[in-house]
Amino acid sequence: MFKSFAIWNCVAMWFPVHTMCLRVHAARQRGATLLKRLRHRDANVSPSSQSAGRWAQTCQALIYRHHGDPSLVVQLEDAPLPPAGAKDVVVELLAAPINPSDINMIQGTYAILPDLPAVGGNECVAQVVEVGNQVRDLKTGDWVIPRDAGLGTWRTKAVVAEDDVISVPNNIPLLAAATLGVNPCTAFRMLSDFEELKPGDSVIQNAANSGVGQAVIQIAAARGINTINVIRDRSDFLQLSDRLKVMGASHVIREEALRRPEMKELFKTCPKPKLALNGVGGKSATELLRHLQVGGSMVTYGGMSKQPVTVPVSALIFKDVKVRGFWVTQWKRDQSHDGEAFRRMLDELCSLILQGKLTAPACTEVHLQDYQKALEAAMQPFTSTKYVLIM
Repeated sequence: MFKSFAIWNCVAMWFPVHTMCLRVHAARQRGATLLKRLRHRDANVSPSSQSAGRWAQTCQALIYRHHGDPSLVVQLEDAPLPPAGAKDVVVELLAAPINPSDINMIQGTYAILPDLPAVGGNECVAQVVEVGNQVRDLKTGDWVIPRDAGLGTWRTKAVVAEDDVISVPNNIPLLAAATLGVNPCTAFRMLSDFEELKPGDSVIQNAANSGVGQAVIQIAAARGINTINVIRDRSDFLQLSDRLKVMGASHVIREEALRRPEMKELFKTCPKPKLALNGVGGKSATELLRHLQVGGSMVTYGGMSKQPVTVPVSALIFKDVKVRGFWVTQWKRDQSHDGEAFRRMLDELCSLILQGKLTAPACTEVHLQDYQKALEAAMQPFTSTKYVLIM
């Protein structure tokens, strides 16, 4: 993983951060840092950039020393860059999104929290600009994304171990690469691992306009699977509905419609879903359960309403529904012994991207210097765009 780091309050020194995780043996993360701001997005690297020791020894990072409101506790600061080891690569970060999990980490409410001070961000795409002499599979010019969360990606440069990143094609769109490692992977696994879905089957989901929801729509459409997409009512509902349908959504309905007779009309032309995907919780999750087929599964991957999931007794007794949970970070860690499943998934997702069947969610690019505006905007309700920091 990108080497997480902490900063002494009294001196500008960097040392390893231990990332807490749900496993007993949390992996120790080595100290890391950054360098100068990226001045362009060109994927090509000049030969002179391959020489060790050419890099300036300072860079920029978005650092927080206390948990709290991200717009208040995150600061843009200079930081030193340690020397690269034989099995390390130096990367320039190109783009890094602001995800809900990033916000939760800074607030101190997420399942994994780095020691403080820490750098924000868990997802990004970066370009390799220097490789150690024992690096096997990466070369300068390659694009890479993190293998794990809790890495601190809101920075301009980092020294990382080769095994802590994984390559992606550098001919896919920048924003698609930057947003590849979390939401599309979550969508892919939930559509693959809980029910045997075949062309013509149906999936119902709430939070359909989220990053995961948009990926679910597109991956399902590529597989010939119908999607029933639930979103909260809003002033731009029709525009949002049209946008989701262009992506491949079969049906887009308001959350209130889940409790209305019109659902019976919908199921005259669309089979009842085998799978429900819940990113909201509360009453919304309960209503998804009511529409599942007998023996179907509801998978919870988020809880935006901050309300518990309530399961009706009738759904368990008379419909034998299965209630499951999914966290892509844990899935990645469970697969870390060989990495082949992760590689195959990324290859399939990147193939869909190159075919034009999977695109990045609606994004707003924000320069690193304007991070405060991006953080404030990312925390607003009914946000239909993902804010991406451009380094």
